[in-house]
Amino acid sequence: MKRFQYSLDTVLDYKNQVLDNLKTEHAAITQSVNQKREDINRLHGQLNGYHSDFDQTKTSGATIENYRLYSMCIDRMEQMIKEENKRLAVLEEKQEKKKNEVVEARVDTSKFEKLKDKKLVEYRKAELKEEESFIEERALRIISVKQI
Repeated sequence: MKRFQYSLDTVLDYKNQVLDNLKTEHAAITQSVNQKREDINRLHGQLNGYHSDFDQTKTSGATIENYRLYSMCIDRMEQMIKEENKRLAVLEEKQEKKKNEVVEARVDTSKFEKLKDKKLVEYRKAELKEEESFIEERALRIISVKQI
């Protein structure tokens, strides 16, 4: 019997390539999301630093200009954090979409893999039947040779 050959191997290979590419894209977006979160945490740290410096300045006394300067810095940091949070939300949305694409591709690929497994099982059953037929045929030949 000829060797097992899955007729949709090229399609399965293509589906696996697509899946691998989507996984890579998802990993890149996830890395961007994590980087953005780190950036936001760093900005929060700077904001906390401004707050603590401002509190120290308030207790030690300072000019109105220093108060205004700290107030402007704090307002600017809060604005930057809001902007970065908006960018993070966009990245997280992209990440979710890419995750869904990966899941769909994985399901699509698994369909072809299951079909391949099913065809392989059918092939092996046919191979066993062919072997059994061959053995029975040889046994019949041996029996008929002995009877002659």
